[in-house]
Amino acid sequence: MKKLYYDVSKCLACKSCEIACAVGKSTSGELFKAIFEEVKPQSCVEVKTTGGKNFPIACRHCKEHPCVSACIAGALSYDQAKGRVIYNKDKCVGCWMCVMVCPYGAIRDNKELKIPIRCDLCADVDEPRCIKACPMGAIMFLEEEEFDKMLAEKKVNKKPV
Repeated sequence: MKKLYYDVSKCLACKSCEIACAVGKSTSGELFKAIFEEVKPQSCVEVKTTGGKNFPIACRHCKEHPCVSACIAGALSYDQAKGRVIYNKDKCVGCWMCVMVCPYGAIRDNKELKIPIRCDLCADVDEPRCIKACPMGAIMFLEEEEFDKMLAEKKVNKKPV
């Protein structure tokens, strides 16, 4: 199953990934219309900068998935076959336990809608939108074996945590 990988040495912090994600989550699906929507679309990926490096941060759909274990309402579940954490907004009570336990800080709270903001790997399309939006190819959606091969061939710097 494919996972998101990041090569932080390539990230420019241009935030194209954030824009593509937000537009994809918008009602209209179009940048200029999304800007004027009543409920502003929010990106599930967030680019942070620290120590001179840029880090795109999004849900990693962890195999251990502490957010699923912490969810008191059962709004989060793990689909073993797809390797994805699934969110059911109808069950969410807005307790923010998932936000508190995420080891990567990849889940944020949307105080306005009282729901967590987290990446669903663009479940409505074949490939996450952030991949195509990144002009530097810093975000990759690959099978673990593909990434390991790139690592061995030194096409990426190091394996992410």
